[in-house]
Amino acid sequence: MKISTISNQYFRGASNNKKETFLEKFHTKTKNSADMTDTIVVPRTIFKGYLGIMVGTTLVTLGGLFNKHPKTNKTLMGAGLLASLYGTWAFVRPFIIKDAPGVETKK
Repeated sequence: MKISTISNQYFRGASNNKKETFLEKFHTKTKNSADMTDTIVVPRTIFKGYLGIMVGTTLVTLGGLFNKHPKTNKTLMGAGLLASLYGTWAFVRPFIIKDAPGVETKK
């Protein structure tokens, strides 16, 4: 069954003769069209913190899988712990140091 051949009343879209794409059909039927395209503004340092914590957790997990290779295990564990430590620092820094570069001081 092709999605483009669905003739349900919910997927008909606008009444004009223009052919709508699949995503445009969803945009016309949503109550608040901004729900489909909203973005969240996150400070760069907090994003780096999330990224560091996620990468660190992944490296620690990979290090745990290499138990039979001690050098690889220790290297991945150390890199993961350092990445998580940096991620924690980058995440918390805007809340601790108010005058740090990259921290917005305006209200």
